Amino acid sequence: MARILTKPLRLALIQLSTTLSKSTNLANARLKVLSASSQGANLIVLPECFNSPYGTSFFHDYAESLLPSPPSEAASPSWHALRNMAREAGVWVVGGSIPERDGERVYNTSLTFSPGGELVTKHRKLHLFDIDIPGKITFKESETLSPGDGVTVFEMQGWGKVGVGICYDVRFPEMAMIAARRGAFLMVYPGAFNLTTGPMHWELLARARAVDNQIYVGMCSPARGEEGYIAWGHSLAVGPDAKVIGEAETGEETVYADLTGEKLEETRKGVPIYQQRRFDVYPDVSA
Repeated sequence: MARILTKPLRLALIQLSTTLSKSTNLANARLKVLSASSQGANLIVLPECFNSPYGTSFFHDYAESLLPSPPSEAASPSWHALRNMAREAGVWVVGGSIPERDGERVYNTSLTFSPGGELVTKHRKLHLFDIDIPGKITFKESETLSPGDGVTVFEMQGWGKVGVGICYDVRFPEMAMIAARRGAFLMVYPGAFNLTTGPMHWELLARARAVDNQIYVGMCSPARGEEGYIAWGHSLAVGPDAKVIGEAETGEETVYADLTGEKLEETRKGVPIYQQRRFDVYPDVSA
């Protein structure tokens, strides 16, 4: 069995508070990234909309233009902040997500940078958060945002492949299965579940995607605020056996998890679903 995680990796999920000030949010993220790198993190994940409040009324005002690439610092201060964080800390950074403007459209976009400050990949949220739970919450990202059109997997040189989704993407098992069958050892989901969907499904979905595919899963939430859209918090990491291996409370906190190829192999040898799938009966969604 080929090892899909070639050496141990320390994952850090940074649960950040956000304010109305983009510059304050970026400065706070930088400090937390530097702190996590000092604790040995190799891959650091920031929350969904880490540079702005989360909400349809904010997406247009906080949106940044990423094209042509690289953008100017005036066009995308967040792009430059993330590049500089990764380079200064010498780590891989999955930059949560930011509102991205491309022509008349706005996307919820995650940027990943290498330790050298190179943009490695860009993921646009595929599945927009449009829900209506009577008496609890109604939210429609599609009023403001456009969906992406691709599954995102990047090569973390020296370790292996990592898949990226954003929040509502975690509810769609096909996406994680495609990433896993392309060789990803980890799916990361910056996400801002709320006080309704969080207690119902946050941990459940993380564990489900992990056990479905026998991979690691990291979910990175904003810290819980007191007004507006209130995030659930509870950023967490889950092992390939679906056990929670690290979880935050609701405030600002960094969750660390140590990932190993041995754990992936042990899980897959014990329950060998990769050799037992019946693609003669049902379709392989990754084909």
